[in-house]
Amino acid sequence: MDMKNVAILKVFLIAVLSVTAFSCKKSSSSKNSSRATGWQINGRDGGFQYNTNFKEQETAPGLVFIEGGTFTKGRVQDDVMHDWNNTPTQQHVQSFYMDETEVTNLMYVEYLDYMKKLYPPDDELYRNIYNGILPDTLVWRNRLGYNEVMTENYLRHPAYAEYPVVGVSWIQAIEYSNWRTDRVNELNLQKNGYREISSETDPDNYFSTDRYKVDPSTYDTGETDNSRNRNVKVDADGNETGVYASMETGVIGPKYRLPTETEWEYAALGLSELRSYNLYRGRKKYPWDGQYTRNGKRKFRGDQLANFKQGKGDYGGIAGWSDDGADITNAVKSYEPNDYGLYDMAGNVAEWVADVYRPIVDDEFNDFNYYRGNVYTKNAITEEGTVKVVTSDEIVYDTLSNGRIVARNLPGEIVKVAVDENETYLRPNFDRSDNINFRDGDRRSSRYYESFGEDEDEESEKSVTRKMYNSPKHSISRDSLGNMVREYDKSNNRTSLINDEVRVYKGGSWKDREYWLDPAQRRYFPQDMATDYIGFRCAMSRVGSKSKMGAKKKS
Repeated sequence: MDMKNVAILKVFLIAVLSVTAFSCKKSSSSKNSSRATGWQINGRDGGFQYNTNFKEQETAPGLVFIEGGTFTKGRVQDDVMHDWNNTPTQQHVQSFYMDETEVTNLMYVEYLDYMKKLYPPDDELYRNIYNGILPDTLVWRNRLGYNEVMTENYLRHPAYAEYPVVGVSWIQAIEYSNWRTDRVNELNLQKNGYREISSETDPDNYFSTDRYKVDPSTYDTGETDNSRNRNVKVDADGNETGVYASMETGVIGPKYRLPTETEWEYAALGLSELRSYNLYRGRKKYPWDGQYTRNGKRKFRGDQLANFKQGKGDYGGIAGWSDDGADITNAVKSYEPNDYGLYDMAGNVAEWVADVYRPIVDDEFNDFNYYRGNVYTKNAITEEGTVKVVTSDEIVYDTLSNGRIVARNLPGEIVKVAVDENETYLRPNFDRSDNINFRDGDRRSSRYYESFGEDEDEESEKSVTRKMYNSPKHSISRDSLGNMVREYDKSNNRTSLINDEVRVYKGGSWKDREYWLDPAQRRYFPQDMATDYIGFRCAMSRVGSKSKMGAKKKS
């Protein structure tokens, strides 16, 4: 071997050894060692703590995973009603989770039972908290129909346990979602050894996820029947580590909430073997494949695929094999799910979604996670610099337009206030707390507001929007004796029922014709009122990777 080849061989060996050494160094480095500073993460000295073993978000109770993507939102079939409020737009949705079924009577009664024990209605201090979350069972009554069996039994009787809850307003659905968030996160903390729950019920110490994230030490309330009511991690020997479950631990999950209209519609359409044509291009008419409401499979041919009104005086069909199995609502999971595994995305009950209703969808401004209804808030801070927590003697109640009284905040929760100039100053993405009316045709948002004209009966600075959203303004007040005074707006100048307190609801119900089963259809209803045909289901945002496969590749 000549000297030239020997030199080449030496260079090659040096290169191999260098790569090997680098590889060994890389593989031997601990993920508990900071790549930024080299300092130890999760050390025994109680320093910086972080969950470096986190793989992906765990699917919370009752939910199924919906992988996000692009789809055509809106109606592409004939608009026979000439509403023109759901013209097709292309939207992109982030991955999220949604309830497998609508919230059932059993799920809601569990909520009522918990709140009744924590805030006894026989205590005058808490009476309106419990009464404010009760569903309106009188929605079943009909002046020319006998429906008292549902009025008296539907909510609580075990025969209806797995039927979707109705008589719940949009506001009540939001409160249920908040309660569910707190209960699930409290259980997660308990399972992971961060929290030992006391058997005592203390309204002022009600577990709030938001409050726990700000200062979990406020829940250290001393001794319980068994041992210390702890909120810190306990090691294998039962010794407290002094570590609380912060957001960095990954134990505290995202909030349960109502799905946005875009999320609901995307989830209702479901997957398909013809996804690229039917879903992406907006040719899918129902949550199932095909153009008909009856099953085409040989074994189940002719069976109805949803619970809806088939014609005048026909809520289920002729008794027997052709019947859809229900006259009013039906138990959840009575019909086949769509390809996402979601049940009753058409029929049974229509469902509340998060959005404030407007007849337009402004996709020119945003086509990503579209949602109208953002009202940004922040934690209220006391003069001492701590967050302000509601106590039992500081509960604020709101009187709704229908006279019902609901609690604005529960004891133990953090008071929320609107964001101010400290958060909005010179921001390019938002400039106010309430964004419900952004680009919806008012003087500030419209380029052609002059075409709406002036309303001589209204103040000039407010007149432009009156033509579009000139809804009745009923008022509720109390006289000097505390009696409720209801003032019904009988003005003949009102031109619309649309205002900032009407919310979108989606999907057909047991009371609707086939036309409303199309996921693209959209209607609205006052957020503080309820019916016998609107229910709801919860959703939850996905954090981290877009898909479960992405999380597996990462790990």
